[in-house]
Order: sequence, then structure tokens, then C-alpha cells
Amino acid sequence: MPRPPQPAALTVLVVDDEAPARNEVAWLLDQDERVGRVLTASSGTAALAALEREPIDVVFSDISMPGLDGMQLARVIRRFTERPQVVFVTAHDTHAVDAFDLDAVDYIMKPVRPERIGEAVRRCLASSERDTPASATPEDDETIPVELGGVTRFVPRSDIRWVQAQGDYARLHTPTGSHLVRIPLATLEEQWADAGFVRIHRSTLVSTRHISEIHNDGGRCTVIVDDIELQVSRRHTRHLRGTLLRPRTATDDG
Repeated sequence: MPRPPQPAALTVLVVDDEAPARNEVAWLLDQDERVGRVLTASSGTAALAALEREPIDVVFSDISMPGLDGMQLARVIRRFTERPQVVFVTAHDTHAVDAFDLDAVDYIMKPVRPERIGEAVRRCLASSERDTPASATPEDDETIPVELGGVTRFVPRSDIRWVQAQGDYARLHTPTGSHLVRIPLATLEEQWADAGFVRIHRSTLVSTRHISEIHNDGGRCTVIVDDIELQVSRRHTRHLRGTLLRPRTATDDG
């Protein structure tokens, strides 16, 4: 017997031109108690028609579809005044950067595992809570003492765009200049992870909230922070993409 919808549960639309894949994702979502209704569409055009008929909280969409594909569908959704969240479900990992640019909440690889669907639902709910003003709980911004000309100044962590390793020291880059502090980069990486700082290279730590662009050219990944291009090592590219696709929380905002 179908489970009755719950008042605070999500209404989800699953879009895939292949019926087996579409039915599998829909079935997995229907097993999640946080999901109230699961609708399906066999194309991007059919998905837009469904979105016009009733409010949808989340769209789980395949990418490679004839006609209006998943990326094009997400671009249309992005123009909505009240837009649903988007989760991509695909057999290819080559669109992850584009997914980030389109503000996708998650990027699930096929074959789909039940725990990944559950994690995507969790991320959607976390993102919804973040967008509700009443739920915001700002955290005190950490300040870092720096020496400059014999004077100790305090730099807010939220002003730091990226950090560069220099031996046992770290250079903090802010919009007004840089400051050298005697703290290993590994220590800052561990202490500032919850504030949205992520390692992109063995010598570079970056604040994800200040990343304005991410580029992938022939396997070479770079990010733009305050008009400065920073290289992302191959080793750290996958982790960076996963972090950028994760919904931000009040803690991330520092």
C-alpha cells in the first residue's frame, strides 16, 4: 500500500528518458519517509509541463536525454522565481563542473545506490533550511593575530580568501594584502574545514565561499578567487567538486 504524503515532506520530480532508471530512482525516493510525493517525467519537456502544473521541491534529473537535456532543463529552472532544487543523476562524471555552475544540490553517479539517494535528500533538506531566514544561526567569526611593523593586528577569518604554505608558516591572502603567520597549512586545513576552507593543492588552502568560478580545461582544473587564478591539483579536484556541490550551512558562512 502506498505511504500517505507527510505534511512537511518533499515533493520530488524524477526525470529520465529511460524507464528502468526512472522507475528505480522513483522507487528509492518513495521509500524515504522524508519524501511525500514522487512524480515522474520521461523528458525535459514533460518535466517543464509538470513544473507548471504544481509546486515541486526537488528535481532529480538525468543529463543525457534527447531534446531538452538535463543541463538545459536546469538552466530553464534557474530562471524560475520560485525554483526547485536540482539533483543530477548520471552515468558520466564529466558534467560535475557545469552542475556546480548551475547550483545543483547533488550529483549522483549511476548505478544509483540507496544510501546516495538518502544523502541527496538530506542535502536538499539542509539547503532548504539554510534558505529559511528564521533558521540562520550565525557563528562568531574567528580572528587571527598578525604582526605588521611591530604592531599586532587582528584579521577576521571571513576576510581570508586563500592561504599559501611557506614552510612552517602560512601566508593569509585578504583583499587588502597578505599576512605571514607561524601556523602550518595542515593545521589551518583541519581547524577551518567547518568554515568552508578546502585544500586544492599541497601548498594552497582556499575559502569556498569566495570562489567565483571553476574551470576545467583538458583535465586541468583551476578556480578564480578575487580575479586570481589558482591551480587545483589532480589529487584534490574530486574532493573540491564534492565540497562545492555540498549545500552550504550557517557554519560554512563563518
